[in-house]
Amino acid sequence: MPTSNRQLVLETLEAFSAGDLTTVMRNLADDVTWTFFGTHRFAGSFHGKDELSKGLFEVVGSVLKAGIVVQVNAVTAEGDRVIVEAKGHAESHAGLAYNNDYCLVFELADGRIRHVRQYLDSELVTRVFGPR
Repeated sequence: MPTSNRQLVLETLEAFSAGDLTTVMRNLADDVTWTFFGTHRFAGSFHGKDELSKGLFEVVGSVLKAGIVVQVNAVTAEGDRVIVEAKGHAESHAGLAYNNDYCLVFELADGRIRHVRQYLDSELVTRVFGPR
C-alpha cells in the first residue's frame, strides 16, 4: 500500500500504463473530479468514477490498441498536491501515433485522488479520438 501521496500517484499512473483499471479506480475517491483543459472531445470535467470510466477510460480503450504507456519525466509533491510531467505512448487501431505530453495536477484527500487537472495537446487528441 502506498505510504505517501507521491507514491499513490505514481502507483496509479503505473497501473494505468499496465491496463490495471482496478488499481486505478481503487486509488480514486468515489467523487473524483477529472478536468481536461483545451478544446477537444474530453475537454471539461468528469464527475465521479462512473462518468470518468464511461466518458474517458472506455473511449480510450476502444480507440487505442493497447492503452497508453505513461512515462513520468518529473514529479513535484507538496502536501496534498502532486504534479506530474509525463509523456504518453500509444497507437490507435487506425495506426495513428498518440504520443502526447501531459501535465497532471493531482489533489489528494484521505489517501485517495480527489481532483485531477490535466493539460495536453488538444489538436493531437482531436486527430486521434475525433471531434466532440
